[in-house]
Amino acid sequence: MLRLGVLIVIGLGTVSAQMGKNEKFEVAGNCDLCEHRIEKAATSVGGVNSAEWNKEIKMLEVIYDSNHVNIHKVHKAIAKAGYDTKMIKAGEKAYDELPACCKYERMSEEIYQQKRLLKIPRVRGAIEW
Repeated sequence: MLRLGVLIVIGLGTVSAQMGKNEKFEVAGNCDLCEHRIEKAATSVGGVNSAEWNKEIKMLEVIYDSNHVNIHKVHKAIAKAGYDTKMIKAGEKAYDELPACCKYERMSEEIYQQKRLLKIPRVRGAIEW
């Protein structure tokens, strides 16, 4: 009986480790194509288990293995695809290459200036503030 209890506890630990860490953050975008492109960019990062973007509230929910990837890499992949996040602003070239329906209103420089004041670390490869 004790072995069964130990196996159940170990099994539950394995399941929760596989589910990973859950984070939500804002990602700019407009349409269903944006949804597809944002989710594809996020899930292209090794260690990301799932990504769902809600176009109504512009929020992305990501479940990932924090032992294999950090959330900064997810933000970077999304920015590389042309979409601004609160952490990383997409480069002009990536934004300009978006389809016309995906051209969203860019996040203001003020947001990025506020991050400096909050001492949020910069990510290599991101747009310099």
